[in-house]
Amino acid sequence: MKIFAMLPLLDWLALAAFLAIWVGYVAFARVWGRRQRSLLSTTNRYRRYWMEQATAREPRMLDGMITQNLSSTPAFFCSTTIIVIGGLFALLGTTDRAAEFVREFPFAQPTPMLVFEFKIVLLVAIFVYAYFRFSWSMRQYTFVALVIGSMPPAEEFEAGRYDRKKYAGRAGALVAAAAEAFNDGLRAYYFSFAAMGWFFSPAVLMLAAVLVAIVLYSREFRSEVLAVLRD
Repeated sequence: MKIFAMLPLLDWLALAAFLAIWVGYVAFARVWGRRQRSLLSTTNRYRRYWMEQATAREPRMLDGMITQNLSSTPAFFCSTTIIVIGGLFALLGTTDRAAEFVREFPFAQPTPMLVFEFKIVLLVAIFVYAYFRFSWSMRQYTFVALVIGSMPPAEEFEAGRYDRKKYAGRAGALVAAAAEAFNDGLRAYYFSFAAMGWFFSPAVLMLAAVLVAIVLYSREFRSEVLAVLRD
């Protein structure tokens, strides 16, 4: 409980602002993405189109290969995140040298060692959250592969024995959920860079969080890729 007494009020306010910007942006992106199509909601349309094509395709080896390729990215980030978490725990054993390095920066605010370790723990928590989102995304892609593998033959859909739109909608929703979980993990990586600013000062933490939110907004709502996909 010593950390609560040692951490200045400005740092607590900066930490609260950082979390509020992160959570607030996620909520904003979900709500605003329904009104003005975001990169995620726009690509979800293509995921639905993909699954509609899969119901008419026979065999579905191509769809299985696409699903495998999509799942490889969150799998890579899962393994990378584990390495990052391990490195952060190793850093906890050498906090004195790390703190000395940070103090060399002219704008860095000197902090007690316990507070410095608490900031490292915050980074650990961010990457643990990212790991859970990436691993959940990877697992959801296995469900997508299961749904594709269980699809009835194309002629069964043509004969009207199964509802093609309903089946494609269910499969597309699964792919969209996997993509959203992966997107959450990527956002955690972005905000981890903002959290590093706390090692210098609470003002840098807040400024970095705002800049990350602006970068995310520009890429999810104002990017050239989005303009191409909308056309």
